[in-house]
Amino acid sequence: MTERSTLAALTDALLSEEGERRRIVAIAGSPGSGKSTTAESLKERLNARRPGVADILPMDGYHFDDMVLNARGHRPRKGAPHTFDLDGFRAMLERLRRDEKREVAVPVFDRSIEIARAGARIINPDVRVILAEGNYLLLDEPGWRELGELFDLTVMIEAGEDTLVERLTQRWLGFNYGPEALLEKLEGNDLPNMRLVLSKSRPADIAIRSDGGEA
Repeated sequence: MTERSTLAALTDALLSEEGERRRIVAIAGSPGSGKSTTAESLKERLNARRPGVADILPMDGYHFDDMVLNARGHRPRKGAPHTFDLDGFRAMLERLRRDEKREVAVPVFDRSIEIARAGARIINPDVRVILAEGNYLLLDEPGWRELGELFDLTVMIEAGEDTLVERLTQRWLGFNYGPEALLEKLEGNDLPNMRLVLSKSRPADIAIRSDGGEA
């Protein structure tokens, strides 16, 4: 059963566990839910109390490159589940779980150029809490659901649909799209991805609201 919580309570819980075993926490959520912001805030809170204990593995670093997406005709759906290197992401999770006491370089997606930069973040050997964040970490579909065995704790970042649509709309307004082009951007990709996460995600261990609303 999913437990309702807050960022402060989650921070306390993650720091209260004894031992030095590395743990992987899944931070999932719909596009526009604020999952990336939440993961960064959680990392800051954890490291403020125990320096160097936490770092982030962003799923977005495993976007297929546009060359691959264009060749497959998938570029318009970039951000949908089939546009990610799921096997590569799983392999990195497994490597981090092995905790081989070595630095691990992970890719990070650069939104300014729409490309994942290889080795853009270094996860140090002392990191004990890996915050894996991404839209589809709890997706109940083949390949994605099997990621669950690699997570020690799962967290869903929630917001109401109206809030999600407003946030996703605001993302595109700065690009000077007209009403029709804006609707095409939303209905062609962002909103289908949002609806998929809302309708096909497995229950999380913990849910946190990002909009101040009630479940």
